[in-house]
Amino acid sequence: WKTGLWYWNTQSGPGSMTPHNAMVNQAGFGQTIRSINGSLECDGRNPAQVQSRVSAYQQFTAILGVAPGNNLYC
Repeated sequence: WKTGLWYWNTQSGPGSMTPHNAMVNQAGFGQTIRSINGSLECDGRNPAQVQSRVSAYQQFTAILGVAPGNNLYC
């Protein structure tokens, strides 16, 4: 958990911001994908995996009763 939280809050990976900043600054879930796995999944590299992530995210937001927001795809 510590490693995951550290990465979420401090590392931008191949993205332009940390996953945390992507969500709090409303850049969208797609930017979190880009920051974490963008070099493997974004820009058409693995559309099935991106769709799987987005679908899971939408299921969780529905369970929580919150809107998933915009910019779901990287």
